[in-house]
Amino acid sequence: MTATHTVHKAPFAVEWREGFRIGIDQLDHEHRHLFSLVLALNLGTVGQTVEQLLDYVVTHFSNEQEAMESSGYPALEQHLRLHEEFASRIADFLMPADGWTEERVQDLRRFLNKWLISHIMTHDMRFGKWFAAHHRPAADTDASPGHTGLVSRLFG
Repeated sequence: MTATHTVHKAPFAVEWREGFRIGIDQLDHEHRHLFSLVLALNLGTVGQTVEQLLDYVVTHFSNEQEAMESSGYPALEQHLRLHEEFASRIADFLMPADGWTEERVQDLRRFLNKWLISHIMTHDMRFGKWFAAHHRPAADTDASPGHTGLVSRLFG
């Protein structure tokens, strides 16, 4: 008798690394959270996790766009096109009416990790470097020291 062995591929998993930091705390925090959501993808919770992931991607893209707009980033339009391309690709990926399988979950995880790493290490890193070179830190403003609380900012 021949024994049948099922071969399970190890999940494609990438965790946040400090080397992914672009130097903008809010965006770095959001990138870290995106990695944790991708890492949490599994067959048992894929529907819920994908929903959370898509909601958070919208939040992150909005925050990143706001940071780019408010800082005058010259490559904003090109960056927004990359986000639109991502949205289109993820919509195509999620389109099949077939149910989720372990292989489909791993394919999604692989796509998301590769896209995140490539996007962060190329395009977001470019923005982070530009931002550091062109943005005046809050400490360099003319605001009086000690007036950083919400009440102080609202009522001076």
